[in-house]
Amino acid sequence: MTLSIGNLAPSFTMKDTELKDISLSDFSGQTVVLLFFPLAFTGVCTDELCFMRDNLKKYSSLNAQILAVSVDSPFTLKKFKEDNQLNFTVLSDFNKEVSKAYGAQYEEFVLGLKGVAKRAVFVIDREGKIQYQEILENAGNLPNFETLEAEVSKIN
Repeated sequence: MTLSIGNLAPSFTMKDTELKDISLSDFSGQTVVLLFFPLAFTGVCTDELCFMRDNLKKYSSLNAQILAVSVDSPFTLKKFKEDNQLNFTVLSDFNKEVSKAYGAQYEEFVLGLKGVAKRAVFVIDREGKIQYQEILENAGNLPNFETLEAEVSKIN
């Protein structure tokens, strides 16, 4: 499934690192930056999420909520969040449904792993519509953070 700018973002409910259910609808009326990342405790994923941690004030000042999503278990993600002092919500798509709904999933990743989330970012506006998306085929690449920030600024 391919999503387009202006499409309603697929709804979801996932467990966070405290095992609470978090839904996209919880952020109704707010801008959401939804980041999919392949695997916790890997170099590029750690760099990406630490960059977002270090720049959270920028996004907060734009009234944007950061939600990071991986197919790792909530238990793994809790340790990852603690070790990296991440200051935003990290969600487990362990059943691999949400990354698939967003078109951000590898059929086959390295080492023969199937259903791993692609590195991707979606900006969802206050009405729940996708205003920006970047889905990377190469997990070694980082999203374009300058473009991401500019897109968030545009809708706030």
